[in-house]
Amino acid sequence: MVFSKKPLHFIIATLIAFLPLINFANPNIDTTAVEKQTVETEAHSTEHNQEEPKDLKTEIKEFISHHLLDSYDFHLYSYKDDSGEEHHVGFPLPVILWDNGLQVFSSSNFHHGEHAAESNGNYYRLFHGKIYKVANAEEQVTVNEHGHAENIKPLDFSITKNVFMMLVVSVIMFLLFTSLAKSYAKNGGIAKGAGRFFEPIILYIRDDIAIPNIGEKKYKKYMSYLLTIFFFVWFLNIFGLTPLGVNVTGNIAITAGLALITYLITTFTANKNYWGHIFWMPGVPTPMKLVLAPIELLGTIIKPFSLMIRLYANIVAGHVVLMSIIGLMFIFKNWLGSSLSFVLAFALSLLEILVAALQAYIFTMLSALYFGAANEEHHHDDAHH
Repeated sequence: MVFSKKPLHFIIATLIAFLPLINFANPNIDTTAVEKQTVETEAHSTEHNQEEPKDLKTEIKEFISHHLLDSYDFHLYSYKDDSGEEHHVGFPLPVILWDNGLQVFSSSNFHHGEHAAESNGNYYRLFHGKIYKVANAEEQVTVNEHGHAENIKPLDFSITKNVFMMLVVSVIMFLLFTSLAKSYAKNGGIAKGAGRFFEPIILYIRDDIAIPNIGEKKYKKYMSYLLTIFFFVWFLNIFGLTPLGVNVTGNIAITAGLALITYLITTFTANKNYWGHIFWMPGVPTPMKLVLAPIELLGTIIKPFSLMIRLYANIVAGHVVLMSIIGLMFIFKNWLGSSLSFVLAFALSLLEILVAALQAYIFTMLSALYFGAANEEHHHDDAHH
C-alpha cells in the first residue's frame, strides 16, 4: 500500500490555523444566548448575597449550556462536602493575553470566576466565559442596558479546554502515525499492533474516497490532508462522548477553521479549467455568463460554509439531546421514567458513536469532492472526437 508520513506535518499546521480562531470567536459557542441570561448587578456581586434556589429544570439547562461552552480550566466534576461547601475537581490551564505586553498566568487565579486575576499590575475578570480588564481587584465588569460588557477585552491567546484537547489529539495522532510508519518500514509494509486496526481505515480513505473523487493522477498530494482531517475530527468526536466534558467539534470556531483549510486548499490547488467554468462557462451565452459568474463564485464559498455548519450542528444537537435525556432521569425520579430515560440515553450513546465516525467521513468525503472538482480535466476535445 501507499502510506504517507505527511499527515504528521499537517497536524501542527492545522493547530496553528485554529488557535487564533478559537480564542477570538471563543470561548463561547453561543454568546448571544448566554448574554441573554439575567445579568447580576454590580452591587449583588460585591455583597455576595445568597442566590435564590433554582429549580431542577433550570439547573439542568445551565449544566447543558456550561457543557457546550469552552472554558479556561479543565473541569471534571464538582461535589459538596458535609458542610455544603462546593469543591471543583480539575486542573487549571494557562491564560495568555496581550495587554500592555504579554500577560501569562494560571486560570486558577480567577477562582472559578469569583475573583479578579492580577498580572503585572493589570486586573482581569471572567464574565460570561470571556476575559475583561478591570481597574482593580474590587471592580466588577460594567454592563450596559442590553447586558453587554463595556470593559476592554484584551487579545486572548489562552490555552483553553478546547485547545488543550486538540493538542492531546495531535500528540495521539503523531504517536499513532509515527508508530504505524515505523512498522511498515520494519515489516515490509505490514502493520503491527494498533496499526492493524487503523490500516483498513487508511486504505478505505485512499481507495474509496480519494481515488474515486480526485483521480489516480492527483490523489496522492491530497492524501495527507484527508487522512489528517478524518482522524482529527473522529478522535475529537469520540472524546466528546467521554465523561471528560469536552465539546471541541461542537464549537463553530473549530469547524470554521477546518472548513477554511479545505477552502484554501481547494482554491490554491485548482486548475485553470475550474476557474474557467466559474468565470467563463464555455457554451453559455455571454449575457448569462454575467449573471451566473457571481453565483458560481458564491458557490465556492457556500461549499465550505456547509461543511462548517453540518459538523457543528450535528455534534451540538447530539450533545444537547443526549444530556437532555439524561436530565430526564433526575426529573422523573421514579423507576419507570428514569429507567426508560436511561435505556434511551444508552441507545442514543451508541448512535452517537456511529455519528462521530459518520461526521468525520462526511467531512473527508466532501473535501475530496471539492478537491476533485478543482482538478477536473477538460474533456471537451475528447468528447468532440
